[in-house]
Amino acid sequence: MTHYLEQIRLDGKVALVSGAARGLGAEIAEALLQAGASVMLTDVLDTLGAETAQRLAGTYGDRAAFQRHDVTREEDWVAAIAATVECFGGLDILVNNAGIETAALVAECELAEFQRTMAINVDGVFLGIKHALRVMRPGGASGRGGSIINLSSVAGLIGMPSLTAYCTAKGAVRLMTKATAVESAKLGYGVRINSVHPAIIKTDMGANVVNNLVRVGLAPDAASADAFVESLHPLGYGQPRDVASAVLYLASPASGWMTGAELVLDGGASAC
Repeated sequence: MTHYLEQIRLDGKVALVSGAARGLGAEIAEALLQAGASVMLTDVLDTLGAETAQRLAGTYGDRAAFQRHDVTREEDWVAAIAATVECFGGLDILVNNAGIETAALVAECELAEFQRTMAINVDGVFLGIKHALRVMRPGGASGRGGSIINLSSVAGLIGMPSLTAYCTAKGAVRLMTKATAVESAKLGYGVRINSVHPAIIKTDMGANVVNNLVRVGLAPDAASADAFVESLHPLGYGQPRDVASAVLYLASPASGWMTGAELVLDGGASAC
């Protein structure tokens, strides 16, 4: 008999969550900790990241730790994963959460802005997958397989005005997920790779979406922009817990037959 409630547990598992100092990353880290995992929180915001890890350690003890980590630097990925393996004895779950949003009308978007969006949102995911696979696959420093969850976006599925750079990056994450998932399965690595596609979530980044509509001239004021954005979601705005719950599912044995899939969390936005 399958004990279904146990399928969502992560006791004895080890996770790394990038961009975990605040917002979705911090919520995801707490969800994984609640399910029994040990979690390395990483971020370029080292002071805030350390404070978040310390706060979580107050509840979950030494299962929460922090490592400074710039996801665009390959040497930082090597160091963050090595620190995770050394601290907790392995790596079973990687959540590629770190990302930025660039809002600009395409005719006004600076090349440097576009390239920075690609570096963090695409290069960072590539490097995370690359180095996680090296330690998760048979013969690696951890060597027991695992689950990689990439934070894409509903903007990786449909186009949105003023978000050309962001849509391009998140679309790349979607297909990178599928390509690496198939490759990992064919090579027998025992690593599943899936993507999550949230719409607008009530975080600092979500607030930026609203404010940027005004800044680029697509809405007259913040109240109008907020009403417009909320109207795009039949179920209203999402909350960080909605995304954290989906990540928890993909990290757990409950999703053991899922790889290369895209899990859409958009309150019905893409169904309209």
